[in-house]
Amino acid sequence: MKIDVLSLFPEMFEGVLHSSIMKKAQENEAVSFKVTDFRDFSGNKHHKVDDYPYGGGAGMVLKPEPLFAAVESLALDTSKKPRVILMCPQGARFNQKKAEELSKEEHLVFLCGHYEGYDERIREHLVTDEISLGDFVLTGGEIASMAIIDSVVRLLPNVLGNTDSPVHDSFSTGLLEHPQYTRPADFNGMKVPDVLLSGNHGEIDKWRQEQSLRRTFERRRDLLEDAPLTEHQQKYLERLLKEENK
Repeated sequence: MKIDVLSLFPEMFEGVLHSSIMKKAQENEAVSFKVTDFRDFSGNKHHKVDDYPYGGGAGMVLKPEPLFAAVESLALDTSKKPRVILMCPQGARFNQKKAEELSKEEHLVFLCGHYEGYDERIREHLVTDEISLGDFVLTGGEIASMAIIDSVVRLLPNVLGNTDSPVHDSFSTGLLEHPQYTRPADFNGMKVPDVLLSGNHGEIDKWRQEQSLRRTFERRRDLLEDAPLTEHQQKYLERLLKEENK
């Protein structure tokens, strides 16, 4: 996968893209990153990329010319049109399903804005996706794009050491992940559940499914509306509802 980022502050990405899993992904040639300062495409000697909004109002608006020129230059390097992602609080809320979708693309371009907003022609004629991390506003799109890039890249082949890891992540199955334990089995009187020490993999899998469902029921019940539950999980959910109504 090829990932390009257009930002006015490319230095913000140095630590994130060259550490931990992101560094490993590049070493394994699963992904390549390039961060470009789109001031270089401003087309004027003052490198101006924003201007006052027509009709008046507070703040400055990013001009269309620099971003169109920057994306066009990046698209020249690939035969397939890239997926152009606008980081914006007005966009669709990001989730694991979207991360899985984006992980199948060959080329992603992230647009990170600052100031009051974007010229509407950028939304209408340049981007393919508008994405938001949630119902809050950040200073710019950099931090949000870093989070999305991390969630996408870790899903690529040969990035995580254990190929099963992303399969069992929270949200990948539609539910939150079950509790995890490691050594020691008894820490200051706090013990690991006996089933995990039993060696009975069938019972362990059953326990994990139930605990995953219980955790989702207690913390993110909204996820259950679309979760694909097995017959056993559905019966366990009915049991949880009965317990709640006692």
